[in-house]
Amino acid sequence: MPPNSNESLLRSSAIISGLVSREKLEYALRVAKHRLSQQGLPTDGVISDSLLAEILVEQKTLTTYQAEQMLTGRTKFNVGPYWITDFIGEGGMGQVFKAEHQVMGRVCAVKVLPGSRATDISRESFAREIRMQATLDFPYLVRAFDAGRDGKVHYLVTEYVPGMDLRRLVKSRGPLPVQQAAKIVMHAALGLDYAHRKGLVHRDVKPGNILVTPEGDAKVSDIGLAGFAHDLMNDPRAGKIVGTTDYLSPEQIRTPLEIKPSSDIYSLGCTLYYAVCGKVPFPGGDTASKLRRHIDETPWHPRKFAPDITEEFVDIIADMMEKDPRKRIASAAEVAARLEPWAVESVGVGAVAAMRSPWMSPPPPLNEEDKAESRGEETPSVNDSWADSGPAKDQSTDAGQASRTVADQNIVSSISTTSFGDMQTTLQPGPTSMSMKMVIALTVAICLPPALLVGAILGYLVAQR
Repeated sequence: MPPNSNESLLRSSAIISGLVSREKLEYALRVAKHRLSQQGLPTDGVISDSLLAEILVEQKTLTTYQAEQMLTGRTKFNVGPYWITDFIGEGGMGQVFKAEHQVMGRVCAVKVLPGSRATDISRESFAREIRMQATLDFPYLVRAFDAGRDGKVHYLVTEYVPGMDLRRLVKSRGPLPVQQAAKIVMHAALGLDYAHRKGLVHRDVKPGNILVTPEGDAKVSDIGLAGFAHDLMNDPRAGKIVGTTDYLSPEQIRTPLEIKPSSDIYSLGCTLYYAVCGKVPFPGGDTASKLRRHIDETPWHPRKFAPDITEEFVDIIADMMEKDPRKRIASAAEVAARLEPWAVESVGVGAVAAMRSPWMSPPPPLNEEDKAESRGEETPSVNDSWADSGPAKDQSTDAGQASRTVADQNIVSSISTTSFGDMQTTLQPGPTSMSMKMVIALTVAICLPPALLVGAILGYLVAQR
């Protein structure tokens, strides 16, 4: 059983995890005592775990993420042969962690589908993602390296792309210059063209799924929602709207069983609009209104938000976002060709620091078997951790609007596509609801002068007698 004192929690967790040897721990303790003596503080007392964690991070024995988790008693930091070193974010199929292979030392990204979230649909979708990723090898697509299972946790290992996704880039720096946006979207178009030629349709193209390196190159990620254009009937999500509301093509809403590569082109057009305008094409409103506007309405002219862009560049966006797929730019390769004159190779993003959340990041995945073998401390379950760690995910939304995903974490939506009338929300009267009489009374009280109101009340009382 672990000691109850928080002072020894880090040391116990560090040894059990296998990340810190006793020799490194003893050395860190000596450094801590030396640091305390330099500050004129006593060295014969208990050394705080926070100081010890700080030193272990400075010595690169632990990462900041690992130290933070150990301070809560976490001891498992591996998924298969990979050490979890940091939390990246939430993907369509589960959580994504930065990791390092225990033997090869290769830095990678590990996407995990924990057993607690493993439904028949999610398992089948995750398996499809692994198979699809294995068929793809292209500079502008995130490559897959490995896949496996650790207890009840299924995982997919992909290349780690330093930098940030396009959505975070725009939110942190504002609308991008045309040259920079053109280069990023051109790379994404080339990656999508490769996938399309393999028979795949991404179905969830959006700024959050386009990763941008410090050099300004881009890679399309999260192929997990992709499907083979000729085999959508065998997709476990068949017949349901799949994707993110702000970037859905009209045909994804009308006929989700008839999705073609042109749907990705529309979504990429919405992405380019966001990159140069800093706003989604149809901001505000609920899900139903957004879907309706994708079908029926035209967004604000891009020059309303970016006055300097040329009409020729605006035409590219408009041709990508044509409502009728037959009038849309015919292929992703053509999108790339039309953007190439604006894509300046010398435009880079520069150094980008990861934006750490002020909230505790979710812990590494934990199996039921791991819980049974734990040291006996009360440890939050993975489900509890997700519930508590909502703000740790970057929940800031495009252009200040709530990012509405037609799915739980962008996986599947059960929204009916037959009628928008079915999607209207019915407001039920609650404890704070006001009756019509009360509303009328309050309106009269506000509008009438006090003397006239008092006279009216007295006249009414006299009349009642």
